[in-house]
Amino acid sequence: MSATSAFRSHGFDVHGNGARAQQAPLPPLRLTRRGKIVLIGIPLVLLAALLLSLAGFFNSPAKASDSAADLTVTPTVTVTVQPGESLWGIASDLAPERDARDVVADIVQLNNLSAGKILPGQQLYIPTR
Repeated sequence: MSATSAFRSHGFDVHGNGARAQQAPLPPLRLTRRGKIVLIGIPLVLLAALLLSLAGFFNSPAKASDSAADLTVTPTVTVTVQPGESLWGIASDLAPERDARDVVADIVQLNNLSAGKILPGQQLYIPTR
C-alpha cells in the first residue's frame, strides 16, 4: 500500500495539509421492526397498564366497614312536609333534645337534598337518634 492510499483510507487530504476530506452525508435513520416495537410499543403498553390501574383505583368501591355486623341501619321516621314548614322547624319539633343544626345536616344528608330545599308534600326521612 502506498503512502497516498494510506492517507486517503484514513480520510486525510493527499496534499498534506492535514484537513479531512469531505465525507458524504449520512443516510436517514431507519428503524427495524424490533426498533419500532421498542420505541413505540413498549411505552404504549406501559401507558395502557397505567391507565388500567388508575381506572381500577378510581372505580373501586369505598370500604364502609370491616364486617357486615358493624353496619347498622339509621332508624328513621317518615314525615310529609306541610305548607310553610322548614327543615329547621321539622328538626326542632322531632328532635328537641339535639342541636337543630346537627339534625338539619342529618336530614339533608339522609334525603340527599341540594341546598336544603324542600317542597310541600315531599316525603322526608328524619333520623330518630
